Amino acid sequence: MLIFFAGLFCSLNLAAQTGKVYENLSLPSKILNMERKYAVYLPPDYETSSRSYPVLYLLHGGGDDQTGWVQFGEVLHIADKAIREGKATPMIIVMPDANTTRRGYANNATGTWLYEDFFFKELMPVVEKKYRIKTEKRFRAVAGLSMGGGGTFTYALHHPELFSSACPLSAATGPLNLEAAKTNVRRIDSTATDLQIETFFNDQNVVTLVNKLSDEQKKAVRWYIDCGDDDFLYEGNSLVHIAMRKREIPHEFRIRNGGHTWTYWREALPEVLEFVSQGFHQY
Repeated sequence: MLIFFAGLFCSLNLAAQTGKVYENLSLPSKILNMERKYAVYLPPDYETSSRSYPVLYLLHGGGDDQTGWVQFGEVLHIADKAIREGKATPMIIVMPDANTTRRGYANNATGTWLYEDFFFKELMPVVEKKYRIKTEKRFRAVAGLSMGGGGTFTYALHHPELFSSACPLSAATGPLNLEAAKTNVRRIDSTATDLQIETFFNDQNVVTLVNKLSDEQKKAVRWYIDCGDDDFLYEGNSLVHIAMRKREIPHEFRIRNGGHTWTYWREALPEVLEFVSQGFHQY
């Protein structure tokens, strides 16, 4: 009988050490005129504590939605393990859907689809009020893969006052030149003018944003950039690394063995959680 209760206690203790993921949450958006879905990871002690937590906004890639990091990225298992081993601090992870109706994290060139405005003006305030999230810059980070890596770059470069750390993985870094931007934009919206496309290019091309960054903002965000040696997006990430080196912007730059795959990103996620946790702590 004693062995039975000891086993039951161990089972309950292990269960108590498991976080929870809710993957089909939603909020109404006046900016986008629709319901928008998101997923959230809550750390193991969320329901048994009254404390507030830092937050990581974790962005999916093109073709996925808010369930991508849950289903393929195994965020529940990886975050639980990192927290249990002391490599990551308990945090809330918010995973928005950027693949409904239109794809991407940016405001479009013609101003008819304002996803970035939705993210900062609606999503972020709603989730940071709904959950016990610390709202100071030092307790907020952003990361993402591919399309979400591009969103990570632009969000942190557009709003360095809001994020302590940014971790783009295998990132889409925007059109490499203005002509490519014209082709890409007009494939989606033929009404876009040259001026609108040029403005869009300057707002979304990561190298351009890095070169425009003020000296005062060079150390505003802690950067962890990771791209596989076989990834088709290696050129843009390498150019960002070079631009940051020239501007003397501190950053970690990793080239690991691998390509544009979930195997690569699952291996990257523990490093991301550890890196952003260092920013959440005093060091």
